[in-house]
Amino acid sequence: MHNAIATAPPPRNEPVRDYAPGSPERASLRFALEALRGQEVDIQPVIDGQRVETGRTETILQPHNLGQTLGQFHKARPEDVERAIEGALKARHDWSRMAWTDRAAIFLKAAELLAGPYRDRMNAATMLGQSKNPYQAEIDAACEMVDFFRFNVAFLRDLLSEQPISAPGVWNRTEYRGLEGFVFAVSPFNFTSIAANLPTAPALMGNTVIWKPAPTQTYSAQVIVDLLEEAGLPPGVIQFLPGDGADVGDPVLASEHLAGLHFTGSTATFNHLWQSIGSNLDHYRTYPRIVGETGGKDFIVAHESADPQAVATAIVRGAFEYQGQKCSAASRVYIDEAIWPDVERSLAEQMEEITVGPVDDFSHFVNAVIDERAYNKITGYIDRAQKADGVTVAHGGSYRRDDGYFIDPTVLVVEDAGYETMEQEIFGPVATVHVSKGRNFDELLDLVDATSPYALTGAVFSQDRAVLAHATDRLADAAGNFYLNDKPTGAVVGQQPFGGARGSGTNDKAGSKLNLLRWASLRSIKETFVPARHFAYPFLEASDE
Repeated sequence: MHNAIATAPPPRNEPVRDYAPGSPERASLRFALEALRGQEVDIQPVIDGQRVETGRTETILQPHNLGQTLGQFHKARPEDVERAIEGALKARHDWSRMAWTDRAAIFLKAAELLAGPYRDRMNAATMLGQSKNPYQAEIDAACEMVDFFRFNVAFLRDLLSEQPISAPGVWNRTEYRGLEGFVFAVSPFNFTSIAANLPTAPALMGNTVIWKPAPTQTYSAQVIVDLLEEAGLPPGVIQFLPGDGADVGDPVLASEHLAGLHFTGSTATFNHLWQSIGSNLDHYRTYPRIVGETGGKDFIVAHESADPQAVATAIVRGAFEYQGQKCSAASRVYIDEAIWPDVERSLAEQMEEITVGPVDDFSHFVNAVIDERAYNKITGYIDRAQKADGVTVAHGGSYRRDDGYFIDPTVLVVEDAGYETMEQEIFGPVATVHVSKGRNFDELLDLVDATSPYALTGAVFSQDRAVLAHATDRLADAAGNFYLNDKPTGAVVGQQPFGGARGSGTNDKAGSKLNLLRWASLRSIKETFVPARHFAYPFLEASDE
């Protein structure tokens, strides 16, 4: 649209369905689960709109039902990556010059398709491939992804309207161009919505993208590919390359045309990618933009004035929803000794109600962890805790892998605030509590701030406004997303832009226009209507002095 200054449709957060017994959405989701379970998929890389059968396959497992596979995916080869880069560079010209309204319309259509006919399929794929219960799938794969599409369009329109002033006889304007080259999007297993946002946010800004999803998220990633194709995304704009890290990453990082990295995953992997880019700077045509959201060792602090039941509920939800496999999950808890007995009582009552099992039984609050590697890592922490001095396994501590990677939600109580599970990221259903005794509140806040290299999310509970204000100030650098009297998880697009600093990433705030701005290379244009005809300025004129 070139002859109108269009406004974007006002964004709204997609309403969350509750899947209550007897509801139509519960029945339709069950139907989708059965339909997907009844077919085995053959997922292939998509380059320039064409599926590529590489022959290098990996089986797709259900973490909660290891006896039944979902199919296989083909892993991209280095030569496939080279072809994808070439195709992305060719697609860049037309895509970057497409009217922003046309690009935006594609993603708005994707939002409506996902909110409607794709919703059950996307949720079911996320449940089966990533072992999420209906609610966790709904808030992620449906609602948050829809929100990213809708709000990003509105954020783009806001950015485009930010224009400079103009002096008399001059017209100044700012053009929000895509980056020169392509963007490399590397997405994690734990959020289907993030897997969609990492490639689509740069694409909306006019960039073409090489997208490598996590192997354990490839099943739902294919649904994203199908969704975007139906929404009208042109071939070559987002090249879909499932595969091994080195096979995809090495050719990408070696390309002189790498213009950006959009990453969510482990701190170690992000550090490796950043170091590789840094060692290759002389080769690139432009300095690559690096945006990353990585790990977290997220905290809950409960002041003596806190509501014990609210604290207990925040621990249960914040630590154990989606098996603690959220970068924002509460994993270290500091509780004043005055309220610990009441918190412990409520925590025990709620933990007794939790069941663990496969996703097709909607009564389970906790399902399986993602794969064998995660299972072994998490259970290793539990085994060491059971043998350690000064550590009590207050709840859980058991696990099984006969039919899936199941770990009971586990609460450890430690005397030493520096015990390994208080400091190291576990990424599983383990929460560690330290009961604060003989330490004033400022000392406790200093301990919270200094304990972890991460700074992603955190929460403080108190019914005293002065305490909340003081903690907010004292922990100013400890968390990029900070919660008062709420669990430290569940950021909503448009409401709580997400990201943290220190070892948790670049804090470029997904779910805000700040993130989109990272994928734009601004061009300032000055047009003078009546240009000067001679070099001389008035001060050069002769005077009578």
